[in-house]
Amino acid sequence: MPNKQLIEEAKAIKDAAYVPYSKFPVGAALRTKSGRIFTGCNIENAAYPVSCCAERVAIFKAISEGFTDFDEMAVAADTDRPVPPCGSCRQVMSEFFQKDMPITLTNLNGKTKIVTMQELLPFSFEPEDLK
Repeated sequence: MPNKQLIEEAKAIKDAAYVPYSKFPVGAALRTKSGRIFTGCNIENAAYPVSCCAERVAIFKAISEGFTDFDEMAVAADTDRPVPPCGSCRQVMSEFFQKDMPITLTNLNGKTKIVTMQELLPFSFEPEDLK
């Protein structure tokens, strides 16, 4: 069942996105196992490669405050289907999320799709691969 609070937090922070180029705001809400919620919105830059997606902003905020034990994430955007994270976000998510962690993808029309990290990025590159 979708976590309504996380979905609403993701939708709300979407309005803070800095998207002068794409005009495509995205919001993300990440809950730690202790119950703390971190939100993120996408932040663009005229030099496109240095932009940062909402999912990574939420993850980086949590990590910068000492939280690495995550429970669930929701991602929201104004799309026809529930919004999927980009490949870069999937790779960052796989570094910090357990394979069975639920991720709720949604749009502004209430369509949702819940996937696990494993479903989102099977056979991901992992820290163990560096050994």
